[in-house]
Amino acid sequence: MSNNKNIYCRRCRIAVTKRPNRPRRSDRTFINKNIRAKEVRVIDPDGNQIGIIPTYKALATAGDFGLDLVEISPNANPPVCKIMDYGRYKYELTKKKQEAKKKQSTFQLKEIKVRPKTGDHDLQTKINHIKKFIAKRDKVKVTVMFRGREITLSQLGRDVLERIVQETEEVATVEQYPKFEGRTMFMLLAPK
Repeated sequence: MSNNKNIYCRRCRIAVTKRPNRPRRSDRTFINKNIRAKEVRVIDPDGNQIGIIPTYKALATAGDFGLDLVEISPNANPPVCKIMDYGRYKYELTKKKQEAKKKQSTFQLKEIKVRPKTGDHDLQTKINHIKKFIAKRDKVKVTVMFRGREITLSQLGRDVLERIVQETEEVATVEQYPKFEGRTMFMLLAPK
């Protein structure tokens, strides 16, 4: 299938127009004459309950206010409808979604690899990298790799990780303490 608006039927050899992707029925908000219930619970624009009335009377009441009748809770029995300006309602919903998206925290997991015998200057450079990552609100996985007989120097690896914790304690907290996994030891740092 292509993204064209027309789809060709193989048997008939005629063009059939493709229907646009409609939202699912549960996602739709019914307004005014699209409300299918016979009776609805109505809330006026000020937030006061009018009561349970037939839909045609609710539409007349909404018309008196010069606003729309919007189905707020379709699953209730009877459905709850509110008299409001539907355009403003949709606008406020999109604004709320945008605000929620802004406040959503996203982070990446960065990894720094060191060895048990890493030199002081090299270790300081790696610590500076960790501080940059933490400043960007990312989590950092610090891995100490052991090769060959270095596995016997596990205390040196712990000392390296301890030094990293001390150097970054003003900006980071230890989320997962040092842990061995095969020939590597790792810990997880998170922003404060």
